[in-house]
Amino acid sequence: MQRNIAIFASGSGSNAQNIIEELEGKSTLHFPFILTNKADAYVLERARKLGVPGHYFPKSSFDEGEELVSFLREHNIDGIVLAGFLLKVSAPLLEAYPNKIINIHPALLPRYGGKGMYGHHVHEAVKNAGETESGITIHYVNEQYDAGDIIFQAKCPVLPHDNADDIAAKVHELEYAHFPHVIQEVFER
Repeated sequence: MQRNIAIFASGSGSNAQNIIEELEGKSTLHFPFILTNKADAYVLERARKLGVPGHYFPKSSFDEGEELVSFLREHNIDGIVLAGFLLKVSAPLLEAYPNKIINIHPALLPRYGGKGMYGHHVHEAVKNAGETESGITIHYVNEQYDAGDIIFQAKCPVLPHDNADDIAAKVHELEYAHFPHVIQEVFER
């Protein structure tokens, strides 16, 4: 049975592209579109190149949620993947998709999570704290930033000479290697 999964992204969309390339046509998961809260997000260009519709909704639509819930229901969406999506998920979306929204975070939660902890900010915090490892956390989304139940974690070493860009490169490798497969496991259950 095919399951329709919406991808939400706010930035360049490299994870969204990787997910679609890894899973579309090779699993029971179908990704009918990508939604973004930024009209100029590069993810829309990636979506175009992949032949996947990209849709922009203003931040207010994500904050209020009802319009998005209606849009998702019209398209028979079974679950949502946040792939570099930087807004807090609203209560109407959480209520419409309980335990059906997953996110990837570029650190080992519960450390280095929460509001404002995304992308380079996370990697700089890991480096400044003198951590010897970092990684990814894939988790369910709840009403708090990065606080939902953890589904999967993978680690990478942080060497003394690594800078934030080096850490980011290692974390991206983990994201590309693991996120599609975890998505498949979660939504094909």
